[in-house]
Order: sequence, then structure tokens, then C-alpha cells
Amino acid sequence: MACTSKHRDYFNARAATWDDHITDETRSRLRRIIAALDIAPGSTVLDVGTGTGVLLPFLAEAVGPEGRIVAVDFAPAMLVRAREKNPWENITFIEADATSLPLPDATFDEVICNATFPHFTDKAAAVAEMARVLKPGGRIVVCHPASREFINQLHRSLGGVVANDLIPDDATMRAVFTHAGFESIEIEDRDDRHVLTARKKKNQEDPE
Repeated sequence: MACTSKHRDYFNARAATWDDHITDETRSRLRRIIAALDIAPGSTVLDVGTGTGVLLPFLAEAVGPEGRIVAVDFAPAMLVRAREKNPWENITFIEADATSLPLPDATFDEVICNATFPHFTDKAAAVAEMARVLKPGGRIVVCHPASREFINQLHRSLGGVVANDLIPDDATMRAVFTHAGFESIEIEDRDDRHVLTARKKKNQEDPE
């Protein structure tokens, strides 16, 4: 599993009030992050760890009516909120673990993972699974609306099940994504964002 049952319980318990803690500044940062990706209209996008669907309005705007979004989360209470807030017909919601996505190989142009990656217990397995469903040449984006230091300190201060859910250092991130078959790995870390982008190799054998 990408996350433990304790993680599922943690997020389910907080789903009803989750959005109360998302500030206008955070939403503005996320909007800018998605806008900077310049996602092509008509794209197929997978939102892994969609939570309450905070990114979905920005992704829907980017892909347009001809695009398609699949929003995945392992916490059903979070998905309930996401569905309520995002009624677009071109968004499909799926309850699933990031290490076992019920989706075909090479389906998506873009895979986005916002504010979720630190919570993956088996990060390598999650990255490999996201690579599987991404089209050759497709892009993966792992993002947060704050710096690595801020996110890691936040999780430590929250304690409990998320205390050790940290964004790894650049070298570790590059190694994990390279092993999963990604190239052109770029990492941006500044006060208002931490963003990794990479491309799935167009011709590759499955990583061992």
C-alpha cells in the first residue's frame, strides 16, 4: 500500500473540515503552479491524492471541455467532498491506493500529485505505478504550495501518523524517479512552491 490504514483514518476524520484550512493564498499558489505547467487543452490528466479536489477547478480550466480528468484518493470521505464541489461531467472519481491504480497502462498525458507524496509509505512503488499509467513522453508533476522545509516542519509539528511524512531530498527524489523510467527531472524549491516535473521515457523497458 502507498499509505497505511492509519493514514486513511486520519484523512477521513478530517475531510469535513479540510477545506477550512486552505487559505486564499494557498489556492492562489496552486493556481499559479498549474498555470505554469501549460497543460494542453484536451489532455487526459490523473490527479493522484485528490483529497477534497482542491486542484480540480484549475485542472478543469486547463484541459477544457474536451479534456478528461480522473481524480483518485484512498480516503472515501475526502472523495465525497471532492464530488460535491466538482460536478464537471469530464471528471471521474475513483477510490484507490496509489500503488494499485485500477487504470490501464499508458492512459494519461499528465499525472499530478499535489500535497500527497510525503504520505506515501512506499514512494518507489507509487512512482512506478504512476509511471505505468502515464503515456510514453507524458509528464509527472509532484507539487506542494510551499517549500520542502516548510512542509516537512509542518508534518513534524502535527505529529502522530504524519510526523515522519516528509519530502525527500533532491538526490533521493531524482534516484526514485530515474529508476521508475523518468528523465528530464527538474526540481524547484522556493517559499511558495516545491515542484518536481519529469517525463516518462518514450522508449523504455519496465524498471525492475
